[in-house]
Amino acid sequence: MKTVILIPARYASTRYPGKPLVALRQPDGTEKTLIRMTWEAARSVGGIDAVYVTTDDERIRAEAESFGAGVIMTSDRCENGTARCADALARSGIGADLVINLQGDAPLTPPWFVEALAGAMAVDPEIAVATPVLRCDALTYGHFVEDRRNGRVGGTTAVFDTRGDALYFSKEVIPWLPGNVSFGDEPIPVFHHVGVYAYRPAALAAYSGWAPGTLERLEGLEQLRFLENGMKVRCVEVHARGRVFWELNNPADVARIENVLKTM
Repeated sequence: MKTVILIPARYASTRYPGKPLVALRQPDGTEKTLIRMTWEAARSVGGIDAVYVTTDDERIRAEAESFGAGVIMTSDRCENGTARCADALARSGIGADLVINLQGDAPLTPPWFVEALAGAMAVDPEIAVATPVLRCDALTYGHFVEDRRNGRVGGTTAVFDTRGDALYFSKEVIPWLPGNVSFGDEPIPVFHHVGVYAYRPAALAAYSGWAPGTLERLEGLEQLRFLENGMKVRCVEVHARGRVFWELNNPADVARIENVLKTM
């Protein structure tokens, strides 16, 4: 399959304006912008034919081109990353068999997360959309609980059926766990949804023809549009292999990510 990675990035984020251009301190004391770190993460993925930043903002375009990234300019009416990927694919005429959406706020995404999606879709042609899920460790689960306790919208959790098809995604921590429950050495039954998607082109085309539904609007989660319109989303469990994964959703996440970089 011809596989391309698209990195949708917008400047006018509601929760964190200008987020793609936020500079993060590296372990050697230098700084890199969030969009550059995400592009470098995309370039480390095996089996990819091309990587493009997709944006409607000239500031992001200038930054991306300064470090050698290909850029596809999109409409300023794209309401989320999936819509931006669909618009970029239509405008560019790229003849891809598989499109990977690596969102511009996920610089800690290990390459094997993305490779697992491509592998799952290669062996099962019935999968139209796939996304990774990562079982929470105690640290990540603690971040989720801390964010909700402080009124911050942090990462997203997912629940899915025995086949792996998503039942729901939420910015709440689901399933709900009683506060007095201790799992000891047992795995925590909460899965962190990793903000990466793999789509067949037909799924992206269908997405563009659907209006946002009630659940998507309430949760602010683009992938719920697929579920609300009856299209399955396959959750592919991935493993951290000792790496800590977290997206940059809020200003508080800058320090979290910089601390992770120090340990990598």
